[in-house]
Amino acid sequence: MADIKLTYFEFSASRGLECRLALHVAGVPFEDDRVPRDQWPQLKPTTPYGTLPFLTVDGKGVVGESNAILGWVGRNYGLHPTDAFEAARHEAILSACESLRHEVNHVLKVKDPDRKQAREEMASGLLQRWGAFVERQIHGPFVAGDRLNVADIKLFVIAGWFAKGVIDHVPTDVFAGFPKLTALYEAVGRNERVASFLATK
Repeated sequence: MADIKLTYFEFSASRGLECRLALHVAGVPFEDDRVPRDQWPQLKPTTPYGTLPFLTVDGKGVVGESNAILGWVGRNYGLHPTDAFEAARHEAILSACESLRHEVNHVLKVKDPDRKQAREEMASGLLQRWGAFVERQIHGPFVAGDRLNVADIKLFVIAGWFAKGVIDHVPTDVFAGFPKLTALYEAVGRNERVASFLATK
């Protein structure tokens, strides 16, 4: 039995995917606890913040929120900068990704007949502004240069949300105008451990 358990929904996407990838890239054995949707109402009151994912570490306890989990994995297994200022820069990227998720989720709640227009406006407005901000943070090919960190994994999952065509009326090349972000997405996808994990899911 693994000393570490990651609990998230059954599907392979979003916050759960980035935490699973971080643990796998770090080479950390963990129990991949996947929660069926129909069990979530009973589990929710027992979680740290009423959300998934959360991480259980034997002898320590439970920590919730994906950015906290990524930070813990990164600091303990060499996937986060040791310099305090550089670490803060990476943590700002983690926060920026979560801010984008919240804004996108608001747009996804827009119903017909305004749905198509809202998503097209998001693609030409919000996503372009966000992409431009992130582009300035990337040294290339990864955020810190040649070394893969948890911030790169989170950016990979966020960019993949759109590159895979999951959201209709948003082009799969919505970040085409940002070559550093595009190159980061491709570089993370080529990572041997990232590719091996995704191939099994």
